[in-house]
Amino acid sequence: MTENKTKPNDADVQSFVANVDHPRRRADAEVLLALMGQVTGMKPQMWGDSIVGYGQYHYKYASGWEGDYFLTGFSPRKAAMTIYIMPGFKQYGDLLAKLGKHRHSSSCLYISRLETIDLAILEAILADSVRRMKEIYPQWSKKAGPWT
Repeated sequence: MTENKTKPNDADVQSFVANVDHPRRRADAEVLLALMGQVTGMKPQMWGDSIVGYGQYHYKYASGWEGDYFLTGFSPRKAAMTIYIMPGFKQYGDLLAKLGKHRHSSSCLYISRLETIDLAILEAILADSVRRMKEIYPQWSKKAGPWT
């Protein structure tokens, strides 16, 4: 089996955010950095070259594929800010209807500008998402430490 390409590393999160090219995307990243830190109670860590992740869990599928990934995170992409909601969106229909302008795929929420959404709704989705992930994966990576 191949190894996951997206892994945690020691790159400086603050430097990454400060060097986001687009000024609006950089400002939104600063808002998310604070919001996700507050919601999760965890320190951010770079995953790969362009993802800021919070927490860590270990998964193992019936196929034998296993690995580590972050509980939630974001990436300031060119087209939109990508926010990772790892348990998916099936349970968030009512909240998504109130969120504001966005689109999503299975685990990614795409937002062009944070000013077009309700940050309190995003905070509720993030908090519930992290809670669900802790329930799904009750054991934690020693590197990540215990859930807070």
